[in-house]
Amino acid sequence: MTKLEEIQAAEARLLIHTYDRFPVLFVAGEDVHLIDENGDRYLDLLSGIGVNALGYRNKVIEEAIAKQSCTLINASNYYFNDKQAGLAERLTERTGMDRAYFSNSGTEAVEAALKLARAHAGVLREEGREIGTKFLVLEQSFHGRTFGSISATHKEKYRLPFAPVVPGFEFVNFNDVDDLRAKFSNEVCAILLEAFQGEGGVRPLSQEFFAEARALADSTGALVIVDEIQAGMGRTGKWCAYQYYGIQPDITMLAKPLAGGLPMGATLCTNEVARAFHAGMHGTTFGGGPLACAVAIAVIDAIEENHLLEHVVEVGEYFQEQLRSLAERHACIIDVRGKGLMIAAELNSADLAKHAVTAMLKRHVIINCTSDTVLRFLPPYIFERAHVDTTIAALEAVFTEYASAAGADQAVAVAAGGTSHG
Repeated sequence: MTKLEEIQAAEARLLIHTYDRFPVLFVAGEDVHLIDENGDRYLDLLSGIGVNALGYRNKVIEEAIAKQSCTLINASNYYFNDKQAGLAERLTERTGMDRAYFSNSGTEAVEAALKLARAHAGVLREEGREIGTKFLVLEQSFHGRTFGSISATHKEKYRLPFAPVVPGFEFVNFNDVDDLRAKFSNEVCAILLEAFQGEGGVRPLSQEFFAEARALADSTGALVIVDEIQAGMGRTGKWCAYQYYGIQPDITMLAKPLAGGLPMGATLCTNEVARAFHAGMHGTTFGGGPLACAVAIAVIDAIEENHLLEHVVEVGEYFQEQLRSLAERHACIIDVRGKGLMIAAELNSADLAKHAVTAMLKRHVIINCTSDTVLRFLPPYIFERAHVDTTIAALEAVFTEYASAAGADQAVAVAAGGTSHG
């Protein structure tokens, strides 16, 4: 029995079944590659679902972990540590926010944002404003898996098994300004958006929709919350994707690459919003520990010192150009979109999209499928043009082989008495 088979058997016996895993055992990583138990290298365009922005075995991250782990890994938030303020300063300066709250994950960052919005609405009511407790969220949204965040997540497969979910969430048609206007009222305490939907298929918010959300919220005192958990921290070539729109939210959330692979989330807000919280209203045992904060500081500094935001834009543009060229040769690609290194190629078939992920893995290239038909690419920020070329060549082979097999199947059907028209 191989090591992989041993682990598969152990997990089948011991773990709650929450993932259908691919049959590969990764034991190490280096730069933009993962390495399996046999020493085979895989080009990684998923990076832990957008987590490993600086790649694997990054010296900056390793040194930050080693240094901080020798002094203090964690201490209660009842006391000060010497890392939280430094990280908060870096994040607020780069996002246009005023204050930060640190947690352990993206979904926890969302929970803090939802609680902040409800608490802020309560403060406004105490001050005589007429404002309710409802949230407007978008179709195809994904905000996490805790009860509050799945209540704000559109796809029923995430919500229905746990119904009834938290009340007070209403879904708005994506980029439909008229629907937004129709559903907005002074009952709304916040509009929750993703500037670029991640799980929703890397779909960008329109300028008109974003601007209207900001204007409607301003008219009543409601908040605009922008979830940057997947798109933020430089993934699109800016610290936050909303910075492409020139529109500032009241609250934003970061996570995934924030601490270089260590679990960490951040909820950032304005001073106006922050006044809704006081000591004891919200908290965390592990959030904002000195180890995670030290690594996050190192990640931010490394992104800037190595000019990775500019690099992400340049390589991302090249990647999209090559995907569009591929689309000219393969009609199965019906759209290419994204910003920086958050890129999608939408296919005309869910079966092909699922097949492509498995077929690429066999070619030692890791990609991901979301929204059934969308191939999603979230490589590390150190991705190079040569890695793009390797990816495109592998996709070319996969699409060509799939089309050939489909053609052969059709020929067999015709020979058996079927038709080529269906």
